[in-house]
Amino acid sequence: MLNSIMTNINAGDVNAAKGNSILSGGNDEPVVKFFNNLPVAIYTCDKNGYITSCNKAAEKLWGRKPESEKDLWCGSWKIFDSGGKSMRAENSPMARALKEGIAIEGEEIIIQRPDGKMVNVLSYPVPLFDANGIITGAVNTLIDITEQRKGESKEAMMTAIIESSDDAIISKTLEGIITSWNSAAERIFGYTEKEAIARPITMLIPTNRLAEEQLILSKIRNGEKVEHYETIRFAKGEVEIPVSLTISPIKDVNGRIIGASKIARNISRQKIAEDKLQRYAENLEIMNAVGKAVSISLNIEEILQQVTDVTTQLTGAGFGAFFYNKVDEEGESYTLYALSGAPREAFEKFGMPRNTAVFAPTFNGEGIVRVDDITKDPRYGKNHPHNGMPKGHLPVVSYLAVPVVSKSGVVIGGLFYGHPEPGKFTKDHEKIVEGVAIQAATSLDNAQLYEEIRRLNAKKDEFIGLASHELKTPITSLSGYLQIIDRGLAENDRNKGFIKKALLQTNKLADLISDLLDVSKIETGTLPLSYATFDLVQLVNEAIELLQYSTKTHRILLNSDADKLIISADKQRMEQVIINLLSNAIKYSPDADMVKVTVSKARDNARVSIRDFGLGISKEHQERIFSRFYRVDELAAHISGLGIGLYISKEIITRHNGKLWVESEPEKGSVFSFEIPVVQ
Repeated sequence: MLNSIMTNINAGDVNAAKGNSILSGGNDEPVVKFFNNLPVAIYTCDKNGYITSCNKAAEKLWGRKPESEKDLWCGSWKIFDSGGKSMRAENSPMARALKEGIAIEGEEIIIQRPDGKMVNVLSYPVPLFDANGIITGAVNTLIDITEQRKGESKEAMMTAIIESSDDAIISKTLEGIITSWNSAAERIFGYTEKEAIARPITMLIPTNRLAEEQLILSKIRNGEKVEHYETIRFAKGEVEIPVSLTISPIKDVNGRIIGASKIARNISRQKIAEDKLQRYAENLEIMNAVGKAVSISLNIEEILQQVTDVTTQLTGAGFGAFFYNKVDEEGESYTLYALSGAPREAFEKFGMPRNTAVFAPTFNGEGIVRVDDITKDPRYGKNHPHNGMPKGHLPVVSYLAVPVVSKSGVVIGGLFYGHPEPGKFTKDHEKIVEGVAIQAATSLDNAQLYEEIRRLNAKKDEFIGLASHELKTPITSLSGYLQIIDRGLAENDRNKGFIKKALLQTNKLADLISDLLDVSKIETGTLPLSYATFDLVQLVNEAIELLQYSTKTHRILLNSDADKLIISADKQRMEQVIINLLSNAIKYSPDADMVKVTVSKARDNARVSIRDFGLGISKEHQERIFSRFYRVDELAAHISGLGIGLYISKEIITRHNGKLWVESEPEKGSVFSFEIPVVQ
C-alpha cells in the first residue's frame, strides 16, 4: 500500500500540483483517501522544492493552505530552529533532504502559524528517486511535540522551583509513605532524602497529633485541599517546629487520586514575631491606659498605685514598689508609698531602705540601675547589720530601679522591681518603666499643683465669704443713713441729686457683695433654695416691669404663647436669674433701644429667651462666659462687672434641673435662654 502511495506522490498528481489537499490517482483512491485523513501531517515537494500535495493534518498544523508552484519546502508561515532562532526556508530539513539526497531523522524545528501560534515539530523528510536513482521529490512527516515540550518545560520549571523553594515540598502515598523530599525539607527537618524516602510521614508528627494525619488523608481521599493548617511537627531529634501546611491531592492521567503533595513552611520566626508583636500591643495598650489614667487623675495615691501595678505587670517582676524620696531625721530612710505583688508587711517589718550603695543612685537621680544578679553586684551587702538581704525578706536576684524625676529636676522617688530568678529584666523593660515614670512625674507634679491650687482656692473662697459678710453690715448701715438724709432734704435742695447717686452706687455695691456671697455659697455647697409653686409668666412680667421702671434707654417687649406656666422653684432665685439676664441684655447693647423676651413651653419644660441687639459674643467665648469671674476682653474694657452674674445664674438653673445657654454672633446680638421643668 505504501509503495502505491509513493507511486502516486512521485507521479506528481495533477490535483496535488494544483495545491489540492486531497491526493488521488489511478486505482489507489481508497489508499489516497486514507492517507489524506491520517492524523499525522504529511506533505510532498517536487525536486525543486515546490509543495505538490499535503494532507489535512498538515494544513491544520500550518494554519494555512499552501499555494502550488509558490510555496517552497514548507507550508508554515515562518520557521525557527529548536533554540528559537529564525531559519531560512532553504535551510529547512526538507530543503536539505532534497539538496543532499538524504533522509533526515526527527530534526526539531519550530514553526509559526499566521495567527502567531508557535508549534514545536519533529521533521522526517525522505527524498524520492525514480528507477534511475534520480531525485524526483520528497515526502516529509511532521510530528507535533508542542505539548510534550510544554510538559518538559513545565516539569523542569517545577523541579527548579521545588529545589529552590524555602518551603519543604514532600509527596506521599495515600498510606502516608514519603515518595519525594526536596532540599528545603532536608534543611527544615534535618533528614536527608535517602533517610526520608519510603518512610512513613508520621516520623515527623508528635504522638499527640497523629490524629491530624488521619484527618488530612481523609480529606485528600475525598479530593479536598487543606490550606494554611498551622500545627507542630518534629525535626530530627524530636525538635518541635511550628509549621504551616498546605496539602493537595495528586492525580494520575485518569484523574484518580494516588497521593498527596505537602508544602510545609517553617513559621518559627513568624510565631516569635507574632508573640513579640502581641506582647508589644498588649504593653502598648496597658501603657496607653495607664498614661490616660494618670494624666486625668489628680489623686497622688491613685496615680502611684496604678503606675506601680502596671509596671510590675509589664516587667514580669516578682514585686514592684514606689518609695518616696523622703529621709528621716538622720537623713537616711525613704518612705514606702505603693506596693504591687507582695504584702506590705514584707517590707515594713524590715524597715525602709537606707542610703546604701545600691539605692543611692536611684534617689540621687543618677539614672536607671539594672542588674541580672544583685547578689553578685559589688555594691551589694556593704551595710550593717544585714550585710545583704535580711533574713525572711522577699528573695531578690534580678533588680531594676528607675528614678521618678519632676520637671524641675527634683527626684520625687523611685520605682523598684525584684525577681527571685536572675536575668529577668531587659533593656526594653528599662524603656517601658522609664516612659511610665516620666508620665507619672508629670502627673505627680500636676496633682501636687492641683492640691496647692485647691488649698489656695479654699482660702480665697473663705476670704471672699468672710469679706462679703463683713462688708454687708457697713453697706447696709450706709444705705440706711443715706436714705434718712434723702428724706430730710427738700426736693429743691442741690444735694438731693448727689444723695440719690450715692444711694444708687451703694445699691450696686450691695448687689455685688450679694453676688460674691452667692459665689461663696455655691463653692461651699451651701446656697439655699426655698421651693414654691408659682406662675413663671407672671414672674417674668414682674421682673420686666421692675427693670423697665429703672431704665430709660431700652424698651423691653414680652411675647408669650402661654397664659400660665406653673413651675416649682425658688421664686427669689428665679427672679434673680431673669433680672440678671435682662440687665446684661441692656448693658451689652448700648447702641440699641430694645430687648425682646419670649416665654414658651418646650415639651415638659418652660423656656424663657432674652434677645438683645448688641455687641454679640464670638464662638470661642460662648462656653466660657458661664465660668466664674470670666469676662470677654473686647466687651469688658468699657463695661463694668465682675463676671459672676452668669456663673450664678447657670448654677441656679442647673440646681433646678434645667439648662442655660447662649446663641450669639458678633455685632448681631445674643439670645440667652433657659429651661426648667413645668409642674405636670
